[in-house]
Amino acid sequence: MSDGQTAQSLETDRPTPFDPPVALRLRPPLSRLAYPDGHLGWVSTGYAVTRAILADPRFSTRRELLHQPVGGERATERPTPAEPGIFPHMDPPEHTRFRRLLAHHFGPRRVAGLMPAIRRHTAEALDAMAGGGDSADLLTAFAMPIPALVICELLGVPAEDRQRVQAATAVMNDLDSRPERVGEAVATITGTVRDVLARRPPADPAGGGLLAHAAATGDLSDDELTNLGMVLLATGHLPTSSMLALGAFALLTDPAQRALLAADPERAVEELLRYLSVLQFDVRRTALVDVEIGGQVIAAGETVVLALPVANRDPGRFPAPDALDLTRSATGHLAFGHGVHQCLGQHLARAELRVALTALFERFPGLRLAVPAAEVPTRDRSAVYGVDRLPVTWGALRRIPAPGQAGAGSRGTVTSA
Repeated sequence: MSDGQTAQSLETDRPTPFDPPVALRLRPPLSRLAYPDGHLGWVSTGYAVTRAILADPRFSTRRELLHQPVGGERATERPTPAEPGIFPHMDPPEHTRFRRLLAHHFGPRRVAGLMPAIRRHTAEALDAMAGGGDSADLLTAFAMPIPALVICELLGVPAEDRQRVQAATAVMNDLDSRPERVGEAVATITGTVRDVLARRPPADPAGGGLLAHAAATGDLSDDELTNLGMVLLATGHLPTSSMLALGAFALLTDPAQRALLAADPERAVEELLRYLSVLQFDVRRTALVDVEIGGQVIAAGETVVLALPVANRDPGRFPAPDALDLTRSATGHLAFGHGVHQCLGQHLARAELRVALTALFERFPGLRLAVPAAEVPTRDRSAVYGVDRLPVTWGALRRIPAPGQAGAGSRGTVTSA
């Protein structure tokens, strides 16, 4: 290659549940990447280069132009153009039309109006945990239901559809899922959206939630409405659920930082987002023209993977980046991306993280892992990184007598009840 670099495949092995792949972090800020379909593209790991690419209109998110860096059969198939309404894979001005339609539904004022619902769903999840004994899987009992129920309420989707949508979303984000399974998952979510639209109140369309309100504007076709709803449902809960579970996991392994959470939840959440950035493989751009950036020329048609977890650990932007420091000002992190495609739901996600994490540790001050940290399984092959389960307990500690000793007063090993 003309740049003299040797292309390597994307490194995915993490040294700990909280740190990006070591080999990926050893790369220069912008380096060649070999894709599973034979494409020769790039990976961006430096903060400045990544931010610049995210803001540059010469790079596209159009699906048919992108190559996937990780995965099985899906990664070797050439994608088709995005269907009407799938705006994350559109460039301006098509992308702009959908963002304008949705912006006020996810803005700070609308999120402020959702705070009672966020607190209610959080309290209900914690009540259910407390009523179920002294242990739980924090992922399924806490991290998954709260964001899913909130987005369902915002969109007007019945709460009983939550688990079906969650299961389908997990299949879509598993980069090793076979194409036919992904198709089935998409059909599940679009079918849910069609049911919601069919049930919208005729006399008060806005009262049926965001989807009914969008339908009432008359600005979108049926296909655009359906696919728009699918995108919002599929992306509106999994990243936040992953951050809730992974954030709780990190704080459970670092009592000193956990003690700082309540003092400034807003600052703490920004640092957790920087430190644990969960969007790991699927933030990609393809150059529309030759672009010189970071001392390299990215040729037209070449795809760049933007490694946000690595960029957010760039020591040139964040001093001591491998330290979780809830007193740090992490302003400017890229966990939600940057530029015109910056995450639409970022204000909602921040609010859910602040409310839920603070309430969790207030309600269960004795919360701790029920298994060694090394035994917590992680989703290494998902576009959205996270844990597969997070066993926790809050039962009273008791002492197990040492061998040869007996009696309640004997000294021994302390363990969970």
